Amino acid sequence: MRRAILAAGFLLVSACATEPVEEPSFTTRLAAPDFEVRDYAATIVAEVTVRGDPWSARFEGFGPLADYIFANERPGEKIAMTAPVTQAPREKIAMTAPVTQQAVGSAEEWVIGFTMPASYSMATLPPPVDPDVKLVEVPARAMAVLSFTGLATVGDMQAAEARLLQEVTRASLRTKGDVVFAFYDPPWILPFFRRNEAMVEVVSGD
Repeated sequence: MRRAILAAGFLLVSACATEPVEEPSFTTRLAAPDFEVRDYAATIVAEVTVRGDPWSARFEGFGPLADYIFANERPGEKIAMTAPVTQAPREKIAMTAPVTQQAVGSAEEWVIGFTMPASYSMATLPPPVDPDVKLVEVPARAMAVLSFTGLATVGDMQAAEARLLQEVTRASLRTKGDVVFAFYDPPWILPFFRRNEAMVEVVSGD
């Protein structure tokens, strides 16, 4: 496990240290100091489901995604690095009701995702060799987003999720699905400079 975490961290450093990377396109519907509602365009995400605690699952999941992105186990070109890496508890039942409880710390399976560059389509992306890596089309959606700094430990994630849901309630928004976490920086960035986000989909029209 430790070896996998170190390897994933090294790949993330190598990929992010050289130049700015592409991020998913969005427009801002509502802006506050650390809370926003954003309209995101449709994207394609490479994702893998892993078991474990939130911290170790993040790095465990990045390994097979990095192999896909950097063409380590498949033919064809490398795929340009983007940001963020996302993490969400694996949904066992489709959810349409408002989020009413925190999943951080209780989930056993996590979906780790990496957004593909906008220049690709499902037809032009190379198929993954690893059967655990899936390409998923994510439709356009509105997301309530709260930014936070730090290492994004389990405690950081729990606090950010609670604050996000408080802001959503205060704004009289209805949510759909679980809270997703987004991590934008490589491991060598100091904790108080790191950019992390807690995100949850909000129902269109609210």
